[in-house]
Order: sequence, then C-alpha cells, then structure tokens
Amino acid sequence: MAERRLRSRVGGVRLRTSMAATLVVALVLAAASIAFVVLQRHQLQASLTDVARQQASDVAGQVSQEGSAVDLIGGGGDQSLIQVLDGGGSVVAASPTVEGERPVLDLRPAPGEVTVRLTDHLPVGEGETFAVVARGVTGPDGPMVVLAAQSLETVQESTAVVGELLLIGLPLVLLAVALTSYWLTGRALAPVEAIRRQVATIDGTSALAARVPVPAGGDEIARLARTMNSMLTRVQAGAEAQRRFVGDASHELRSPLATIRAAHEIQALHPEVTDWPSVSSEVLSELDRVDRLVADMLLLARSDEHGLALQLREVDLDDLVRSEAGRLERAGLPEVVVSAPPVRVLGDHHHLARALRNLTDNAARHARRRVELRLGSDASTAWIDVVDDGAGVPVSDRDRIFERFVRLDRSRARHSGGTGLGLPIARQIARAHGGDLVVGDHEGGTVFTLSIARDRAESRPAEQRGDA
Repeated sequence: MAERRLRSRVGGVRLRTSMAATLVVALVLAAASIAFVVLQRHQLQASLTDVARQQASDVAGQVSQEGSAVDLIGGGGDQSLIQVLDGGGSVVAASPTVEGERPVLDLRPAPGEVTVRLTDHLPVGEGETFAVVARGVTGPDGPMVVLAAQSLETVQESTAVVGELLLIGLPLVLLAVALTSYWLTGRALAPVEAIRRQVATIDGTSALAARVPVPAGGDEIARLARTMNSMLTRVQAGAEAQRRFVGDASHELRSPLATIRAAHEIQALHPEVTDWPSVSSEVLSELDRVDRLVADMLLLARSDEHGLALQLREVDLDDLVRSEAGRLERAGLPEVVVSAPPVRVLGDHHHLARALRNLTDNAARHARRRVELRLGSDASTAWIDVVDDGAGVPVSDRDRIFERFVRLDRSRARHSGGTGLGLPIARQIARAHGGDLVVGDHEGGTVFTLSIARDRAESRPAEQRGDA
C-alpha cells in the first residue's frame, strides 16, 4: 500500500506538472543564457575592435603628415600596441611594448583600405587573443601601413564571469520555479482532490444524495464539479427509479401468484366442492396477467438498456386505427367513433400497434359509453387522438400517469386488467418514432395524443400543436 501510494505521488499530476514546467523553464533559460553570452561576447569584441580601428585611424592621420617620423612614445599600453610599416614591410615606428619587434602580422592593405584580423601570436600578452586592425595610408615617403591591436582579454574575463553567475543563478531560479509550480499546482488541484474525497465516500445507494463541492468561479474545475453533481443526480434518480420498479414489479407479480396459490390450496382442501371450470378460468386469467406484465417489463428493460429497436417500414396508420376500432366494437363498447383519413408514416408496425392498443385499452377502461379515434397529419407530423368520455385526469397527475406502475384510482385496479405499464410503454414508443405522447382535456373527458414524426429527422411534440 505504501509503495502504491509512493508511485501515485511520483506519477501524480502535481509532480508531473511541476517537473514539466521546470523543464520548459530550464530549456528556455539555457537557450536565453547561451544567446546572452554569445551576444555579450560579440558586442564586447566589436567594441574593442572599434577602439583599435579608431587608434589606427588616428595614427594614420599623423603618418600621412609626418611619415616615419611619427611619435608613438605615448601610444599603446599593456592591452594594446601600434606599429607603422613602410612600403617594404619594415617597422619604422612602434609603441614601447613592441619596440624593436618584427611586424605582428603580415598585412598589406592598399592606402585607404582597412583589414581586421584576430590572432593570439603576438610578442605581448602571453598568448592572449588580439584584434588587429591594419590601415593603409599614403605618407610623405610613400605607401605605409598602420597596425593597431587591442587585447580581447577583457572579453574573455567578462564572458567567464557571466557564465559563472549563470551557472550559480540558473539552478536557484529553477529551484524557485519548481517549488512555485508545485505549490501553485497543488492550490489549483485542491478542489479536484476535494471532489475525489467526496466521490470516494459514495459507496452505495444511500450515499447518492451527497454532492461534490463546487469551487467559486466558472473555470474548468467548477464546470467539472457541476457536471459531476448533475451526473450524481441522474444516477440517484435512476437508482431510485430502479428500486421503485423492482418493488412495484415484485408487488405486481405477488398478486397473481397469490391468487393462483389460493385457488389451488382451496381445491386441495375441498376437492369435492371445487368448481374446476371456474378455477381453471381464474388461474388462466392470472397467468395472462403475469405474461403481460413480464412482457412489458422485458420491453422496458431492453429499452432502458439499449433503446427501443425499430424495424422501419411504411405503415398505414389509418389501417391501425380502424383495426383497433373494430376490436373495441367487438369487445362490446357501446359507441366507437372513427375519423381516419389515409396517413402513411415510416415506423415499426408492431410497436405502433402496441402503443395504440395500450391507449385504446386505457380509454375503454375509463370511458362511460364512448371512445373516439381521430387520425390527422401535416407535412412533418402524424398524430392519433384517443378520446374517452370518462372522468378525466387531474392536471396535477398528468405527468405521473406516465410513470411505471402508477394507478390513480379504483378504476385502474388490478382486476380491470391494467398493469400500470401501458402508458409508459406507449410514450416510449412514440418518442422512439420522433414524437411524443401527451394527455389533455376534451369536453369533460380525456384525450391522449400520440404523435409520430413523418420525417424521422424532425420531431414536433403534440403539445406544441395546441390541439390536445
């Protein structure tokens, strides 16, 4: 565990970020330091070369007037020297440090021309590098050459000092950058660590009500926290819905099983008085309820996990509506009114028929004596209105009736055949077809409007049409 914690710290975002920032700063500073040293050396060398150039120019002015008689007693010094050469290359005048020496360089520029050379082979300076400027000039005795040299020792010394300072200063700067980056990264990641600790405490459905802290501001971490809280809200809602679904399903299954068990127990205790046709009919009825309930639950489970699978083809909605109307009439409903002009959509025939069957069964259970089926369409949407003259649905319950296993009153009791899943399934089928299922009032009764997008790229819910 300790080794794992150590590896996590070594490979942590905080340390990696600090190391990356330090490495980038190190590379930038190294490049900048090299450029600075090279530039400084170049500028100092150019400055000393200009000094030698100026000395050569001054002496050349004297030589042009005085010739070999020019006086160089005060010229030059420990860091510089001057020589004047005649046309044959012999030294005719020199500064005291090189008096009597041969020419420091064999340079013969024409009068008016200037030549610059760097050399470390001079009789002075103990191997130091010099910048030598040779200037051609015309004197009273003919063409002559003035040699002026400046030592570059100060350039080397200055460069060495700057290099030493950089070698001392750069590690200190990088250490400061590393510590600062580590501290700032820790401050920046502190909300993330708080989120992680909070999420780590969520280990069961009872803890799903917890939410992660949201830092102030609107940065990426704050948006992450808000997104995570939204996710926890959805997970909590899904877990609660699943828990309710399991509880409701267990309760729904227990009822028919209890009925079947009671029927057989009574038959076993009193076989001589058992009405076998009645018992058989009751058991088969309860088994039909179980079969419908299990089929509905499987459909919803598959839809929740993978979405509703549709086998799309051309469907004549008017044929579906008239078929359902005929079924209601055969079931003995007193009055069924149909308005179904030809309407064709691209959809799943089986699922659309199931949704319409659920709606008509619901209407038949609630109607007093009349059910009306109306089919309509426009360029983008087709809709089916299923109207009953029952007691209606209170406004406060119009969203709740689409929840699973919801029954509002005794007219939705189990003996009437409803499972509490018909309307949720119908709405899911409608939405899978790019439409919706909504409920409204109609002349004291209830109207359910099932809308279907004729163009699958569009979806226009029925409540936006204003005809519910």
